[in-house]
Amino acid sequence: MATDVGYAHDDAFDAGFLKVDDIHSLHYEQYGSRDGKPVIFLHGGPGGGTSKGNTAFFNPEIYRVVLLDQRGAGKSTPAAELRNNTTQHLVADIEALREHLGISKWHMAFGGSWGSTLGLAYAEAHPAMVGSLVLRGIFLGSREEMSWSEESGAAFYPDVQKAFLEYLPTAEQRAHPERSFHQLVTTGDYAARVAAARVWTTREMSMSTVEPSPEIQAMLANDSWVMSHSCLELHYFVNDMFLEPFELIRPDNVAKISHIPTSLVQGRLDLLCPPKWACRLQEALPQSKLYIMDGAGHSAMEPATFKQLKAVVDEYAKL
Repeated sequence: MATDVGYAHDDAFDAGFLKVDDIHSLHYEQYGSRDGKPVIFLHGGPGGGTSKGNTAFFNPEIYRVVLLDQRGAGKSTPAAELRNNTTQHLVADIEALREHLGISKWHMAFGGSWGSTLGLAYAEAHPAMVGSLVLRGIFLGSREEMSWSEESGAAFYPDVQKAFLEYLPTAEQRAHPERSFHQLVTTGDYAARVAAARVWTTREMSMSTVEPSPEIQAMLANDSWVMSHSCLELHYFVNDMFLEPFELIRPDNVAKISHIPTSLVQGRLDLLCPPKWACRLQEALPQSKLYIMDGAGHSAMEPATFKQLKAVVDEYAKL
């Protein structure tokens, strides 16, 4: 049944780990209808992880919702592990999980922010395995996008940006904050690493909602979550997301998914992934539908964004 905060789900009907190599075991959970239309939920970050709350977009009488904690994230082990952790590994993991669960084809790939990047990458690698795409807070994985959020986006939070830069002790480090924070969160004693991770993550999360969010404050208080989120995100950032510039919207790649029903839901006030990139993706995929939500920022839980995402998911249930 739908509620004001979306659909309520019972506890997971299945949960487990999938060992994908000698290092990584991926945690997954399944909710909703065992025989429902399968949807893979792709979390952001990288490093964000999943929770039961991610099921609220999906009618449990229709959908079989699969939550996957990506390598090193959430309950996957080892936590914050950077070895064998690239976009290409994550794409292969989604396919391995599909096969492990005996799913012939995903009815939907649903992802926001980094999850939108990964959803595109997976669909382009396995277009026959994706029945629809629902993407939010579009991020195409380019250096240009990362630089915008770090500079122009941060200009809306000068107090947070000041504390962020002042954490770095030298002008040289301030010139390359990603590299500097990557060094700080991956070396040294644990307490120092957590402290740096919290500074890095606080800046991003401060810009993710229009109104302050108690849920985000709780996440920032969680040492384990802050560490996995920052380590993985910085690992991907310093490696340019393991993608060529705008690789995902090259004509040869978008041609592979031009047949897939696609909806893009974008907050107009998104300071991390501004609407420019959603429009760029929609131009590359002219059959897609673009919804720009006034008054909404980056988070999927912004009221206008949440409502539109749920409406799209309900519509795609009819496909």
